[in-house]
Amino acid sequence: MTQKPIIKNIFWDVDGVLANLNYAYYNFLTKHPKYASEYKNLKWEDLPKALPIEPKYGALELKTEPNKGTALDYDFCHSPEFFCNRPLYPKVIETLKELNEKGYRQFTMSATFDVEAKKKLLNSLLADVKDFLTIECVQHGKFMHDSAKEDMLKACFEKYGLKAEETVLVDDRIYNQYAAINVGAHPVRMRCEFTTDLPEDLSWIPEVKDVEDFKFWLYENTRLK
Repeated sequence: MTQKPIIKNIFWDVDGVLANLNYAYYNFLTKHPKYASEYKNLKWEDLPKALPIEPKYGALELKTEPNKGTALDYDFCHSPEFFCNRPLYPKVIETLKELNEKGYRQFTMSATFDVEAKKKLLNSLLADVKDFLTIECVQHGKFMHDSAKEDMLKACFEKYGLKAEETVLVDDRIYNQYAAINVGAHPVRMRCEFTTDLPEDLSWIPEVKDVEDFKFWLYENTRLK
């Protein structure tokens, strides 16, 4: 019988895993003065039609809009009223607290255009758990050629004395599954109503529907000691 792997460290992606970035996108498209006239009748379920999903992302992304993606992304990132309006998914705080009580070390892993602005947002959004949650942010690299998360994972392993093989990355983006694999960590894919299926070469990766579902997966398939 194969022994369950030891997992001691959890790296949470923020957008699409802990916080509902799709909600922020929807409000931005339908209410921003520059875009409201075009998207005011957009239905929630039609978000993927407005923001076609790039296969390497596997989730909604403003930059992948074929005609004005760069402008959308810039305006979103420079509109705090929309950029910061991304509520936590249900059971996030309760689940993170339970995992902390069990003894897991937890980190956020977020790539962003403005590290200080994102850290300020996350410290507010995750105020109830920041006494034990380590918040890490990294500057975005070039579009679709970004090894930022891979590099940051390596840096965190060294900075905090962590072992890659005892670490899991929970992320919704497909390209970040490769980042986890490349550094020797365990990838877990978070799904939502707009995420697309994993490519064939990643079909072995566990998929969960929310943080509580991940918690159950963790307890059933891994061990802490």
